[in-house]
Amino acid sequence: MFIDKIKILIKAGDGGNGCTSFYTEKYVPDGGPDGGDGGAGGDLIIKADKSKNTLSDFNYLQKFRAGDGEKGSPKHCHGKRGNDLTIKVPAGTLVKDEETGQIIADLFFEGQEVTVLIGGAGGKGNARFKTSRRQAPHFSQSGEVTSQKSVVLELKMIADVGLVGYPNVGKSTLLSVISSAKPKIADYHFTTLYPNLGVVRFFDKSFVAADIPGLIEGAASGAGLGHEFLRHIDRTRLLIHVVDISGFEGREPFSDYQTINKELKLYSKDLAKLPQIIALNKIDVLGEGATEAVKEFKKHIKGRKVFTISGTSGLGLDELVKEAATVLESLPPAAPLQFEPFVYGATDKNDFRIERNGDAFVVTGGFIDELSRGVAIDDYDSFNYFQKRLKERGIIKALVRAGLTAGDAVRILDMEFEFDP
Repeated sequence: MFIDKIKILIKAGDGGNGCTSFYTEKYVPDGGPDGGDGGAGGDLIIKADKSKNTLSDFNYLQKFRAGDGEKGSPKHCHGKRGNDLTIKVPAGTLVKDEETGQIIADLFFEGQEVTVLIGGAGGKGNARFKTSRRQAPHFSQSGEVTSQKSVVLELKMIADVGLVGYPNVGKSTLLSVISSAKPKIADYHFTTLYPNLGVVRFFDKSFVAADIPGLIEGAASGAGLGHEFLRHIDRTRLLIHVVDISGFEGREPFSDYQTINKELKLYSKDLAKLPQIIALNKIDVLGEGATEAVKEFKKHIKGRKVFTISGTSGLGLDELVKEAATVLESLPPAAPLQFEPFVYGATDKNDFRIERNGDAFVVTGGFIDELSRGVAIDDYDSFNYFQKRLKERGIIKALVRAGLTAGDAVRILDMEFEFDP
């Protein structure tokens, strides 16, 4: 099954919890805190792999999670870092944030990779909270919990030449005889249900050609099958526009040519500006009427080379391939998209927000989330530390400015307090 666009769910590993422990040994009284830190969570990485040519693997497995960090241990033993997870995709895959549609990465080159999500930080053990005034902290910090994200993988094949045209004009046959590709070929519309790639060689030159499923009028707005695969010629440098000159399908060749170019322009103005070589196929079917049909077609064409070919007999194919190889030499190489990468940013650990919810003032934000990881409410020292940090950050003053008075309720996470100035 060929799949070129799919949504997957990804998550970096959570950080391991810090350890609350005290050193104990015979004849060693008051050994002190020795809880180790938790390990950081593993990163989520996406990498281009030449062994992949479709996203079909993701049709069966759509949730990916990196390894969690291990929790800390006594005797100052730190937890092990979680294992990174690398997801392999075909070269040419765009990685997009599903919510915003912004591009995270264009994995254009073989082996190129991007770290999409960074693992959560490990929590600090209670040994880290020891001070001259707090000799025996009975609390530690929990590991940072990461959030799940939804991304879209979109494959844009990397081919030098794109074969475009109406259904059943002979694109698949042409690709099969000029390259080693083995596309499905039959005498009915939409035989090609997905793009095919083939390497074309001409003496010491070679290039990659892609057979794009047949376009029809309205393709750019969703009609037919070809609109699903127009993205695969976004990266091409040259188009070979295959036209059925025989007219046996009941269509007029030049009208077909105009319609396809219109659809290309509607889809992308840049695509419509690509150099085009016109290949008038099935010329052998016309017999004596071929000369007149070609002459009539050429009357309307200016600035583009026209070749008469037959995919079945091989007539004119050497000249067509030679021209394509020559034109490609004069064109700049394909390159990745130019864009401002979207990055899943870490939470601002100094940020907080105050909102009124009924009778309570609710405090949320990155500062609160980070602070809560190192607080044990049922521990006297820990709770005092919590209150101290709220004052130092200016949250108490901000609450008063927001209208907080004695006796009002303050809600922080799942805790609720009565304000007592």
